[in-house]
Amino acid sequence: MSSWTRTILHFDLDAFFCSVESLLNPGLEGRAFVVGGSAESRGVVSSASYAAREFGIRSAMPTAQALRKAPDLIVISPQHAMYSEHSHEIMSFLRDSTPVVEQLSIDEAFLDVSDDPRTGPEVARFLQREILKRFKLPTSWGVASNKLVAKIATEVGKPEGLIVVPSGQEATFLAPLPVRMLWGVGPKTKDRLAERGVHTIGDMANMSAHALIESLGDNGLELASRARGEDDRPVMEGRDPKSMSAERTFSTDISDWPVLRTVILRLSETVGRRLRKAELAGHTIRIKVRWPDFTTKTRQVRLEQPTDRERIIFDESCKLFQGLWKKGQAVRLLGVGVSDLHEPIHQLDLFDRQWDRDERLQQAIDSIRNQYGPDSLRRAGGLRKQAPSERDEQPEEDVR
Repeated sequence: MSSWTRTILHFDLDAFFCSVESLLNPGLEGRAFVVGGSAESRGVVSSASYAAREFGIRSAMPTAQALRKAPDLIVISPQHAMYSEHSHEIMSFLRDSTPVVEQLSIDEAFLDVSDDPRTGPEVARFLQREILKRFKLPTSWGVASNKLVAKIATEVGKPEGLIVVPSGQEATFLAPLPVRMLWGVGPKTKDRLAERGVHTIGDMANMSAHALIESLGDNGLELASRARGEDDRPVMEGRDPKSMSAERTFSTDISDWPVLRTVILRLSETVGRRLRKAELAGHTIRIKVRWPDFTTKTRQVRLEQPTDRERIIFDESCKLFQGLWKKGQAVRLLGVGVSDLHEPIHQLDLFDRQWDRDERLQQAIDSIRNQYGPDSLRRAGGLRKQAPSERDEQPEEDVR
């Protein structure tokens, strides 16, 4: 790690909407299709499969134009709620696996893993492999010392690539790439640069300050800095969360109550740990259940006092689940969440020795898990038979 000042990862879900549609309908795999509005309604392409891109079809292209390029093109109406669900599951997994995640959009994010004992490429390979295994969706990754270069590296490696740019090699990596790949260079700027014979990022990096300002105004020097691969922006986690949740999608539908109970316990532990780490507690506990036909049900309960305790989250979640589930009913996904977040209300009753014992026990558990990993210590209920997805999808490495 000594050759890295920072270790920043960028990831992007490849042709995300199309990948989700292929997951739901395997017959689309390898075919030219788009997700978007119909030509009759003057719709546009939201996402194009890689087979469709071979015809020159791109996002934001009018659907009518796409059909002229490929008359046999399949056009699928978007299912935004479904895409959001898949995105939420993956982003939650990333937040549970790495310390700092900045979500840019529904299908991409930055991750700062500078403090991870593993190298950036090791973390990226692990996450890429786990997302494919857990969620059956392909991703591309860029690894660099800053956000700018990591994002461009992802674009270069698409689809399903992993590009690593070692610290100190940023300018060399960027130099041969077309100038349009640089953030801040739109069509007009690209044309102005082309008039001066500037076509690559390296060409721009070599321009004099006078030529940059003359061509691009005050923004020219900033663009030149980017062309050299300079970027000190931190990875930002964003605003305070309104809720915290954890979910598990099963590789095989589960109907066994002891297994489902164990999963609810593990999800409750994850949510409780994240709440305590953020020094937050929540009034509302929610359970989410998705059935094999992809229909989703939720149920929630509001507590008198906010909690960050996994035992309370677990007990209430089990009650909520039992209100939705019938014995023997198969489950595809389980989720546990806590919302209406506030700072924890600490117990003021000096005679409540039970609360004090629980507090000290929870602190001891958190200390062990923080030192040795979240799976190092589990409550007895979590040692029951595991669900196939948990058993098959255990991380090969502990990424923190």
